[in-house]
Amino acid sequence: MGNHAPAAPEGSGAGPGGRPRLGHKGVCGRGWEDPISGLIQRDPKLGGRSGYAIIVNNSHSDVRQRFTIAHEIGHYVYHRESIGDGITDDALYRSRLGGAMETQANRFAAWLLMPWSLVVREVERGTDSIERLAEVFRVSQSTMSIRLQVPFETE
Repeated sequence: MGNHAPAAPEGSGAGPGGRPRLGHKGVCGRGWEDPISGLIQRDPKLGGRSGYAIIVNNSHSDVRQRFTIAHEIGHYVYHRESIGDGITDDALYRSRLGGAMETQANRFAAWLLMPWSLVVREVERGTDSIERLAEVFRVSQSTMSIRLQVPFETE
């Protein structure tokens, strides 16, 4: 099974399995409630050359944070003109933008984190459970289930 992220050098602060940690600064201490996953906003100081910053809730799991970052990148790619002073997404990836734009950002995140050709290749290699595919792609089991369009039930 191929890793989809390069292994980090020994002693580099790598996460489980030698994979690099996300390497971003999460925000939770600004009065964020748990349901808030992240936001994208114009921020000349934090936004670098683009002028936009993505902030995530660092109390959420790594897989949640990865999806949130990918989702917010989707907003940047498709909805930059609508961002204004910020788009805040809750744990169900809902914001003031409405259903169509949120669906588009979710699809972008799925495309970025779980490219269909790599998912198919992994299945062809014998990875045949949602649990294992989610682990390989570093996403939640429910996210992988949605990507595969198959129901996933926890016991």
